[in-house]
Amino acid sequence: MLLRGLHRLIAICLPKTVVPCVVWASTGAACCQTPGPSKPKKRFTPRRAVLYVPGNDQRKLEKIPTLGADCIVMDCEDGVAANRKVEARETIADMIDRLDFGRSERVVRVNAVGSGLMEEDMRVVFRACTLPDTIMVPKVNSTADLASIIHNLKSTLKERDLAHKLSLVLFIESALGLMNLREICERATELSLRSNVFEVDGLVFGSDDFCADIGAKRSVDGSELLYARQKMVTVAKAFRLQVIDMVHIDYKDLEGLRVQSLRGAEMGFTGKQVIHPGQVGVVQEAFSPAPQQVEWATSLIEAFNTHQASGQGAFTFRGHMIDMPLLLQAKNIVQLAEAIKIT
Repeated sequence: MLLRGLHRLIAICLPKTVVPCVVWASTGAACCQTPGPSKPKKRFTPRRAVLYVPGNDQRKLEKIPTLGADCIVMDCEDGVAANRKVEARETIADMIDRLDFGRSERVVRVNAVGSGLMEEDMRVVFRACTLPDTIMVPKVNSTADLASIIHNLKSTLKERDLAHKLSLVLFIESALGLMNLREICERATELSLRSNVFEVDGLVFGSDDFCADIGAKRSVDGSELLYARQKMVTVAKAFRLQVIDMVHIDYKDLEGLRVQSLRGAEMGFTGKQVIHPGQVGVVQEAFSPAPQQVEWATSLIEAFNTHQASGQGAFTFRGHMIDMPLLLQAKNIVQLAEAIKIT
């Protein structure tokens, strides 16, 4: 209800063509540097489009510098056949040192805890000089899975010096995972605060595995997934985590992708998974604030600072009363705009 109320108020304050945008959480980069006594805060990294590239396909990996997605995921899991898993992790370890990711987040998705492959994926990938910014782990169903992930992460990174914490993003892809989501996030937050190695800062909704698990059939409008998607957003935002929406599997249907992306942004998702480079532009536009929105947010923050300096709390801005919740919305908009360089 709070988000809906914020959206309505912003819609009143903004031009009618502007769509409200909600942003949370931060992520960053890890590299081969000697750390100080504590790890510095990482820069905010947007994840509007999360693009998967099969880790065993060197030809596709070599195109990474041209893709332009916020988040590029070199995949060891679903995008790789069972008999190519070893090749995928070895290829990623080699390519991660050679590829220029530009402004894109450098991510590796390892195999799930129950696969028996996760530890070796991490061990091989982490032997590269250039560490990934983020590790994504699929099919997280419980705090026990989380404990196993963190144990393996610490074990395989124990000889490495980290300039920043490594970001960790968890996939929820089953009924059990969704039921346990609050406990998973609560434990992840506690462990992240105590660790100098990792920080859990995002969730991903694995819709197709989720549908298979509950016996649902995917529909065009996705109504069978509404509850799960709303719960993902609600729990993620309660713990200040980014949350990435489901794949639009018909990669040629760009209009359907646009509609689904805008709907996801309105629901509170911070980004969307994509499976083809042609989807990147549509998705990133849908999850970006419009220039008018950025101007509104910037002006509101300036007005707030002026009123605070004079000792005022709630105040009127462009004919409407403004208080702290709407100020937070404005700050989130500006944070994303600065990260993606919208002015």
